[in-house]
Parts: sequence; structure tokens; C-alpha cells
Amino acid sequence: MRKKIVAGNWKMNLDYQEGIALFNEVIDLVNAEITSSQQAVVCSPFIHLQSLVQLAKVSGKVAVGAQNAHQAESGAYTGEISAKMIWSVGVKYVILGHSERRQYFGETDALLAQKTDTALKNNLTPIFCIGETLEERQSEKHFEVIKAQLYGGIFHLDAEAVSKLVIAYEPVWAIGTGVTASAEQAQEIHEFIRQVIAAKYDQAVADGITILYGGSCNPKNAPELFAKPDIDGGLIGGASLKARDFVDILKVFNA
Repeated sequence: MRKKIVAGNWKMNLDYQEGIALFNEVIDLVNAEITSSQQAVVCSPFIHLQSLVQLAKVSGKVAVGAQNAHQAESGAYTGEISAKMIWSVGVKYVILGHSERRQYFGETDALLAQKTDTALKNNLTPIFCIGETLEERQSEKHFEVIKAQLYGGIFHLDAEAVSKLVIAYEPVWAIGTGVTASAEQAQEIHEFIRQVIAAKYDQAVADGITILYGGSCNPKNAPELFAKPDIDGGLIGGASLKARDFVDILKVFNA
């Protein structure tokens, strides 16, 4: 059975006190309402990470993730954070290749391949993001784009290493726009991703990898999305900033 995951991405939101308050609220709701074994992950700004890990230990039901990590082990990279630093405070996950990092910071597939290697070397589980823009979808290049991102970013890994990843499909045209891919559109891409992985490795590897949908997922559309056979959860943006919404999405797996 593939792991079911709902990962919240706070992005660049919440000061320290606001983040602690939200996380405590999430933990209280999870403890009260979540009984199944799916994994809740909260990916916060760096300033929150160490404190969230300590709070998460009390619950045992929520994991903590970072939103980025540098590709080098250490060095003269002022302002950057290494995977080893992130791991050292007890963080388990790291988002890599988010569309905003690709778009605003020019992160390429080659760079993300290096980041993935470093994250894995330091025992972090990458949540590796892929997805097409509106222009690429309208030009019917979305399958080509997805395949290229997989090959360029993670397909240098062997089967054992790639099996440690979580993949997140982000239709860039549905992030922060209020527009959501239909459940059928999302399933089509998730199924395609699994087919490409199976062709590169084998069906067992493909069947074992958790693939999340990330694109304006909310409590209303999550049940239809998560009911699809190849969608194993969500990478949640705006809805993760409201504890009630985030836990209601998580509760879909308890329905």
C-alpha cells in the first residue's frame, strides 16, 4: 500500500508566533479527529522548523518538512540552508522543485537533480514537484514537459533511491489561481507519471511511489481528487494556512 500524504506548504507566510499557534491548532485537531495511518506533513519557513519538530514529537501524527535546501553540503553560500542543517533539527521532508522556485529563482532540472542527491544523502525525503504551465497545457505539451522534468530531475537515481521520493504534480496554471484541475485531468497526469516511472524502472517501483496533487486543493474538491486511483494525497498551499481546512482535507482518508 502506498503511503497517503497530505503536505501543507505555508510558503513565505506567518511570523514565528503565528506559525506556532497554527501548528498547535493543527496538532490539536489531528489528535482529536485523525485515527488512520496516513501522514500529515507541515512544510514551514526555516524559522519555525526546530520548534515545530519539538511540538510534533508530542503528537506523533504530524511530520515536519522544509520548503527548500541547497545543493551543496556546506560552504560559502550566504543566506542558504543545507540539507544537513535541516536534518539536524529533526525535519523529515523537504520540498524540491516547487514551481515558484523554478519560476522565480531559475531552478533547473539539472540543479534539482543535485538538490535531490544531497537531500537523500542527508536522510531527507524529497517531495519532488513537477508540472506544466498554462501555455504548455494549451499547446498540448504537458506530457512532454512532465516526462522531461522526471528524466532531468530524478531519473538519474537507481530504483532504490527513486523509491524514497514523494512526487507532487503541480499544474502551474492551478496554483493560487482558484482554478483547479478536474479530478479527471489530475488522474490522467498521475497515471501518466506512474507509466513513465514503470517504463524507466519497473511496475513495482511505479506502484510504490506516492504521487500528490498540488493545485488549489481544498476540503470541497479533495474527496473527488483523492478518490482517483493514482492520486495519493495533496500538496496543499492556501488551505494549509487554516487548521480546519487542512485537517478536513486530511480527514478525507478517514471517510
